[in-house]
Amino acid sequence: MLYQSAQDWRDAPHKRVVLFAMSGLGKTHVSTTLRDTGDWFHYSIDYRIGTRYMGEYIVDSCLAAAMDHPYLREMLLHDAIYIAPNVHTHDLTAVSTYLGKPGDTARGGLPIDEYTRRQAQFKRAEEQALLDTDHFIRRAERVYGYPHFICDTGGSICEWVDPHNPQDPILSALSQAALMVWIRGADDHTEELIRRFDKAPKPMAYQPEFLSRVWADYLSETGQAPDQVDPDAFIRWTYAQALAHRQPRYAAMARAWGITVDASDMAQVEDADSFTDLIARTLESAGKPA
Repeated sequence: MLYQSAQDWRDAPHKRVVLFAMSGLGKTHVSTTLRDTGDWFHYSIDYRIGTRYMGEYIVDSCLAAAMDHPYLREMLLHDAIYIAPNVHTHDLTAVSTYLGKPGDTARGGLPIDEYTRRQAQFKRAEEQALLDTDHFIRRAERVYGYPHFICDTGGSICEWVDPHNPQDPILSALSQAALMVWIRGADDHTEELIRRFDKAPKPMAYQPEFLSRVWADYLSETGQAPDQVDPDAFIRWTYAQALAHRQPRYAAMARAWGITVDASDMAQVEDADSFTDLIARTLESAGKPA
């Protein structure tokens, strides 16, 4: 492991951390806080996915839609315009819109076969972006001179790893490169995430086996055909189940591969010093190497 004690962590000239948690529990906020100190490089997995691994898929889908419009088709065929996704660390609309929701196409849904195809694309993209972490650690120091590094993972990291497998390729690579930190939410956090999602449902990425099960369950419960499903109704119905599915997977990741910090404590981080102190206290209380 990278840090053998809390003191090793405090004394380390190069602090390297991977944050994982449900979306909405402060990963990006903490990462941005540290980045703004000027000493921490912020590697956003979601940003890497959107700019490196999903960009071509997004552009192709936009081109296909534009080619149905005679005016835009003419402009594109003559190279008079171009289409490119605009991805930011704080706005992943391009990726989430492409990922989409399954159901009735008249209500903005995707046929389930196309939806699962895009889910598989996202899975490959996120796996590769996670495996790029060590490359960016080295790049951040060599090219930009950042002494410290924080990786802000997407909420779906737990969908693609097996925390019980000591040879899991992604978890092995991440834990060798950085300290893995789970931001654990309480029940009230979960309730707030569900309330927020119900108000504005957004596309999510799911483990294939989980998606297959909940899709079949939803069709059975509602009696609807796949092309009759209200896309927003389905992902609202699925969200709480997805959180319950992910929670034990996060916990297993933290037990075997890292440490756990409560979201309420992480919310108190105001600068690099308070972050360093929080991680040190957690290492001390955990009583295990990191």
